[in-house]
Formats: sequence, structure tokens, C-alpha cells
Amino acid sequence: MEFKAVQIAEILEGDIVGDPSATVSKLSKIEEGEKGSLTFLSNPKYTPHLYKTKASIVIVNRTFEPTSKLNTTLIKVDDAYQAFTKLLEFYNEYKNQKTGIDKNTIISDSAKLGDHLYLGAFSYIGDNVTIGNHVKIYPNCYIGDNVIIKDNTVLYSGVKVYFDSEIGENCTIHAGTVIGSDGFGFAPTASGAYKTIPQIGNVIVEDNVDIGANTTIDRATLGSTIIRMGVKLDNLVQIAHNVEIGKNTVIASQSGIAGSTKVGENCMIGGQVAVSGHLTIGDNVKISGKSGVAKSIKENSVVRGIPAMDYNTYNKSYVFFRKLPEIVQELRKNTSTKQ
Repeated sequence: MEFKAVQIAEILEGDIVGDPSATVSKLSKIEEGEKGSLTFLSNPKYTPHLYKTKASIVIVNRTFEPTSKLNTTLIKVDDAYQAFTKLLEFYNEYKNQKTGIDKNTIISDSAKLGDHLYLGAFSYIGDNVTIGNHVKIYPNCYIGDNVIIKDNTVLYSGVKVYFDSEIGENCTIHAGTVIGSDGFGFAPTASGAYKTIPQIGNVIVEDNVDIGANTTIDRATLGSTIIRMGVKLDNLVQIAHNVEIGKNTVIASQSGIAGSTKVGENCMIGGQVAVSGHLTIGDNVKISGKSGVAKSIKENSVVRGIPAMDYNTYNKSYVFFRKLPEIVQELRKNTSTKQ
């Protein structure tokens, strides 16, 4: 769909310098702008691109004053970066304004559906499911029995939500994510084989949670695996059974949290971090990427390494790690000389 400069200026509460009827239908980087695209300028180092861009509309700060002729329409705002972010949010919301129930969706007679839904083709809605208002469930999703999905939540294609799981309001769950699969619970037998321990708990995802593509969150053995309000999980994150992630914690891609570990609030966990089971990670903890956490961490700590240690201690130690061959060689030389 096309938007005119005057419409965009109204959304952003900005002032137009140039043609108010200039039209755009896509977004671009300023250095890659072309006719019919909209971009923005907030970093001064990109200013030279403004005079060469072919973008039809550019969002700039109110303080910006051109030093030579421009071939584009400007929309001046208080903060160009924030305004462009707002426009992205508006565009994304507009793009995802899907409603209606596809004829190829399978819905149990006992399911309770809210208003203004979108249920995509070949999705399955099980028995006693409750779905709130303005929920969007894209094609090929599976919603198991007794699941609750609250208002304004979006499930993209291929999401699987196992029975008894609960998902809060304003959540976004990206394609391929599995919520509520069995935790990794097996008991060794006398013969050396392993017997499956039934996982009869559930998963609770609170409000305003974002979950990336192909992430898995295991159901609890007993009780609940809990993802608290405001948590952000990247793609390919593994959350094991009975884990609890505190509110507003963020976890980057390919990290795994083993069973029954409790992660505090406002933590930041980098990519490819491994956290052992039955630990407690305090509030406001930061864990650098590729770290291995084998013991509990006190609140407000910053750790790094395998095994994870205090960040500053690791950096000091790393000076010696790098030089270890030379240090050993020097020790051997000194030992040989003394003999």
C-alpha cells in the first residue's frame, strides 16, 4: 500500500519540507534509497548520502538544515530515529491486520473464541481451548487441549502449543516454536535402559513476552515452567522443565537453561550460554556469550568464561591463558637450569 508524505507527517507529528503528495510504498536504508521508498537520517556521518539518495521521503531531525539542493521530501521531527521506529511499528501493525477464520481451520466444538480473531489455514484448535480477543494464529499452528491464549497475542506459522499451556496478553511467538513439549526426564533401570518419567506439569508464559523462531520451552515434570512478564527469548533458545525466567530478562540465540534453574529479573544472557540445572541466577546478572555456568550466581554479577567467573577476573586470567605455552616453556627452562 502507498502512503503520502502528508499522511506520514500526521502519524509522526512532523513538518513537511518539499512535496506533501510525495508517495512511498516501501522502506530503505538511506544509502540504498530509490524512488518510492522512505528512509531516515539520524547519524550525522550518513549526511552525505542525503544529497545523493533517490528515496522519495526522508525523515530528519528538526535541527537539520541542508547545505545544498535536495531531490527528496523531508519530514522534520524531534527525533528521527525514534520517529522511524514508530513508523516501523505502525507499518508492522498495519501489515499484520489479518482477521477471519479460514475454512480449512479445525476448531473443537468446546473451544471458546474471542472477537476479531485471525485463524490461518490448517491450524488446529483443541478441546476446551480459550482464545482471547484480537489473537492471530497463522497457518499450520497446533493448539492442544485446555490451552489458554490471552488478548492481542500473535502465533506465527508452525507454532506448536501443547496441552494445558497458558500464554498471556500481547505476546509474540515466532515460527516453529514449541511450547509444552516433554522435559528431558528419564530414570535409569537395572538393565541400563532408561524409562521415561511422565511430564504432567505445564508451561506458563506471562504478558508481553517475545519468543524467537524455533525456540523450545519444556513443560514441567510437576508444577509449571514459567516465563515471566516482559521476557525476550531469541531464536533457538532451549528452556528445560521447571525453569523459571524472571521478568524482563533477555536471552540470546542458542543458549540453554537446564532443568529447575531459576533465573532472576532483568538479566542479560548472551548467545551460546549453557546454564546447568538446579541453580539460582540472581537479579540483574549479565552472562557473556559462550559462557558455561555450573554454579549459582549472586545478583548484580557480571560473568564470563567456562566455567563462568567474575568478568574482570576472567579478563585478567586471559592474559595468562594466551601466554600459557610460553609460560610453561619458561618454567621448564628455569627448572632445567636449576638442576
